[in-house]
Amino acid sequence: MSRRPMDEVVELSIGDLAPGFECIITDGTRLNLSDIINQGKGVILYFYPRDDTPGCTIEACDFRDNFSRFKETGWKVIGVSTDSANSHEKFANKFELPFDLVVDTDSNLHKLYGTWRMKNMYGKEYMGCMRSTFAISKDGLIIWAKYGVRAKGHVNRLIEDLGVI
Repeated sequence: MSRRPMDEVVELSIGDLAPGFECIITDGTRLNLSDIINQGKGVILYFYPRDDTPGCTIEACDFRDNFSRFKETGWKVIGVSTDSANSHEKFANKFELPFDLVVDTDSNLHKLYGTWRMKNMYGKEYMGCMRSTFAISKDGLIIWAKYGVRAKGHVNRLIEDLGVI
C-alpha cells in the first residue's frame, strides 16, 4: 500500500467514496457520517473559513433560506469551520441557522476532505480553509464536489445540479 506524504492535499472527485468521519457539533453531540447515511439521508457538507464574516454569512444564509428544500428531498446540511462551539452558537443564533455546524478546531475534517490548504493574502502564506462543498449520496458516494466555490451563488448551482426542487 502506498502512503501519501503528510503535506499532500487530498482532492476528492465525483464517484469517490466519501471519507467517513465522526465529529462534534455545536451542542457537544457526536455526529457520524455512517449514521446519517444509515438513516437514508444524503449529506451536504460545506466548509467555510470563519463564522460571522461577510462571505461566510452570505453562504450560511443561502443554505438557511433553502434548508427546507434540502430537507424535504432527503439532504442533511452540515457546515464545517475551525471556529469554536461558542463561536458557532453565536453565529447560528444570530442568523437563525437550522442546520448543524461542526467544531473542527484541529482542522482534521478539513484535511480529510482536502479543504485545508496553503493560502496567500497580501504576500503572506498561511494554512486555511478553501471554501468547498460536497454532496454525499445515500450510498456514501460523492456526487457533487467543488473546491474554491464563491460564497454567493454556489448554493443555487448545487440545487440545480442535484435537482432539489
